[in-house]
Amino acid sequence: MEICPKCGLPAPACVCNEIAKTQQQITVGTEKRRFGKVNTVISGFDDGVDIKDITKQLKMKRACGGTVKNNIIELQGNHQGHIKPILVSMGFNEEHINE
Repeated sequence: MEICPKCGLPAPACVCNEIAKTQQQITVGTEKRRFGKVNTVISGFDDGVDIKDITKQLKMKRACGGTVKNNIIELQGNHQGHIKPILVSMGFNEEHINE
C-alpha cells in the first residue's frame, strides 16, 4: 500500500488535496483581448491542486473553451459571476475567492 509523503496516510485516505484547496487565495477577473473578446482569468492557484482537472471541470460546467498558462486559468467569455459557486462546490473556501 502506498503512503502519502506529505501527510503520512495511506494513499486512499490522503487528505492533502482537500487541505490545499481550502488554503488557496483565488482571484477571478476579466481581461479584454484582441477584437473586443473577453476572457475570464482565474489566478492564485498554488502547488498541491490539480489545476488541469479544475480547468476541465470549469470548462465543462460553463460550456466554454479555455486553457491553463503559468498556473492561471483562462476561460473564453465573461463568466465572472458564475465561477465562485462552482469553485465552492469543488471544495474551495468561499472567503478566499475574490471577484
